[in-house]
Amino acid sequence: MSVWILFIPSSFIAEILILGVPGPCLWGLVLSRRMYNLQVTGGGAYKFADLFKERLGVSIEKEDEMHCLVSGANFLLKAIRHEAFTHMEGEKEFVQIDPNDLYPYLLVNVGSGVSIIKVDGEGKFERVSGTNVGGGTYWGLGRLLTKCKSFDELLELSQKGDNSAIDMLVGDIYGGMDYSKIGLSASTIASSFGKAISENKELDDYRPEDISLSLLRMISYNIGQISYLNALRFGLKRIFFGGFFIRGHAYTMDTISFAVHFWSKGEMQAMFLRHEGFLGALGAFMSYEKHGLDDLMSHQLVERFPMGAPYTGGNIHGPPLGDLNEKISWMEKFVRRGTEITAPVPMTPSKTTGLGGFEVPSSRGSALRSDASALNVGVLHLVPTLEVFPLLADPKTYEPNTIDLSDQGEREYWLKVLSEHLPDLVDTAVASEGGTEDAKRRGDAFARAFSAHLARLMEEPAAYGKLGLANLLELREECLREFQFVDAYRSIKQRENEASLAVLPDLLEELDSMSEEARLLTLIEGVLAANIFDWGSRACVDLYHKGTIIEIYRMSRNKMQRPWRIDDFDAFKERMLGSGGKQPHRHKRALLFVDNSGADVILGMLPLAREFIRRGTEVVLVANSLPALNDVTAMELPDIVAGAAKHCDILRRAAEMGGLLVDAMVNPGDGSKKDLTSAPLMVVENGCGSPCIDLRQVSSELAAAAKDADLVVLEGMGRALHTNFNAQFKCEALKLAMVKNQRLAEKLIKGNIYDCVCRYEPPSL
Repeated sequence: MSVWILFIPSSFIAEILILGVPGPCLWGLVLSRRMYNLQVTGGGAYKFADLFKERLGVSIEKEDEMHCLVSGANFLLKAIRHEAFTHMEGEKEFVQIDPNDLYPYLLVNVGSGVSIIKVDGEGKFERVSGTNVGGGTYWGLGRLLTKCKSFDELLELSQKGDNSAIDMLVGDIYGGMDYSKIGLSASTIASSFGKAISENKELDDYRPEDISLSLLRMISYNIGQISYLNALRFGLKRIFFGGFFIRGHAYTMDTISFAVHFWSKGEMQAMFLRHEGFLGALGAFMSYEKHGLDDLMSHQLVERFPMGAPYTGGNIHGPPLGDLNEKISWMEKFVRRGTEITAPVPMTPSKTTGLGGFEVPSSRGSALRSDASALNVGVLHLVPTLEVFPLLADPKTYEPNTIDLSDQGEREYWLKVLSEHLPDLVDTAVASEGGTEDAKRRGDAFARAFSAHLARLMEEPAAYGKLGLANLLELREECLREFQFVDAYRSIKQRENEASLAVLPDLLEELDSMSEEARLLTLIEGVLAANIFDWGSRACVDLYHKGTIIEIYRMSRNKMQRPWRIDDFDAFKERMLGSGGKQPHRHKRALLFVDNSGADVILGMLPLAREFIRRGTEVVLVANSLPALNDVTAMELPDIVAGAAKHCDILRRAAEMGGLLVDAMVNPGDGSKKDLTSAPLMVVENGCGSPCIDLRQVSSELAAAAKDADLVVLEGMGRALHTNFNAQFKCEALKLAMVKNQRLAEKLIKGNIYDCVCRYEPPSL
């Protein structure tokens, strides 16, 4: 049974029932092959029940509104890593909430009126206060005073207003001066709409923009003040605001934040939720647990939003809600699944903040419909097979991203890099499918979609949550897959694998002729040299036009001059070979996170894996679950290992022991060395499809393999530099990479392009 979740504000019900019904009520809908019913909360549960039965033949089950709001908020704050944020003076700052230290908190739901709810735990809450002055007040008075036809029109009007034309300020009373004795500045509002009583003006003499802003500030300030007083009353430090009134509107959040900050004298902050418009819908869905949806765990849940609403967000993990298995990941994806492309996709019009890019066609044909909403929402997936990497020293403090994209300079630079790489990527993707007209059309649609995402992030950096470079790279891969480019570098990877396998026997023979110490150094040099083959790097793409893969590899090997920019080889050598006559203790199991196809894995990582195996260490090759650029995948690795095993008895025996080969017919190149120790060679997928990896979300298969591991080897820019450069582990770690971006080299290691990193780290206690 496949399960889908639709969260539908009733402002969209018109498109479902062909009614035209406004209002902030939220609905939770579950559809499957075996059920067609609705869990509904809010006033609409009663207002529209008969219409749903009449028009759609759907029976609805009414859920308590307060219970749904609290359940939805609890879920979001536990499941989405960067759900909560503060908003002061236009600046959004995400706040990490520890799910184990969430309660108690105050939830202020601002709809038509305001409900203030004290939340003490799962299912433990009390409505402690509220006010009838809320979003309905703002909209109602706004319509009467400005003639605006919609809530959003009224909000937009406020952005152009000047409330000092209507509000009586402290400075108006004290001759332009502050009232510093009691801490009031001249710009503090003394009386909302107060100037209207002292001026001989009619309503038409006031600008609608000023009226809208004055009204917004009056209501927002009062909501903030009442909320703070209730938090003070119960000794609470956290206040979360949600509801239709807020709608991600910056000035609304600023005014509420100002009020909380003002009355608390800076000791308390207002916090907001990225998905604040969908609390009730999420809670309505969660109510299905008590309605017999016991097999929820075995199916993927996907958050869907109606009629072309934008899809945003990052790939973010946190503990799940309630009774769900503690190993489950909720992942917030960048783009929707299954979009049917029927025409080239138009770019976002200039000077808009709409997501743009690609939309869901309203019907088959050449027309594509526009966005129905500007809400910043994401696509949630329930992934029962992902969990936290058990070897992280401290998962709570772990941050995968090395580059901080909240820095404007960094953000603009990397967005430009991704944009400049886009034409090459499109050409490669189209060529991978034979350059057909259909492939060209989809390539154009992908380019427009991804460009629109980049433009949105340039204009509104926090629109999708707190993103790192890893998230941007995953966004690109998600977009590629969305436009049916399953593996854009497939043919390139096959060609490079064949070329590398052809020269592998000579490399192995050379290695076996060396002393232990010389061989270990050559192996690490080989990994670093082979890591140059990265189709995600502009500099490396330029190299490919100047020579063959083998020529480039040899050139790179010849430049492996020590010391490297980060050079812990001697410490690693001492650990591997011992010192002062002391024999080393062999590693039990090594996890080798491999990077690129071709020379990188075949001439770099496989020989290193072979060295561990001959020393009796079990080796697990960890590769991507899905393709990303020219990265090797777990599905491709067994064939590569089989090809290498034809030339190496060590690899053949290890692959057989690890279940990668069965009754392999090989002609071993070093079969005479019968005295060599051997251990199994295995392959697992890492659970991701990105050049980077977030170790809070790895496959259950990898997590299981990690439990007996005492060495982690992270190889490549994506896994060892862009992410996890600062990661600490419970076991030993070796991070190997060639830096193929000048800015990254300068920022991270204070070096230059093609500098190398060999970082060896003992277990972090």
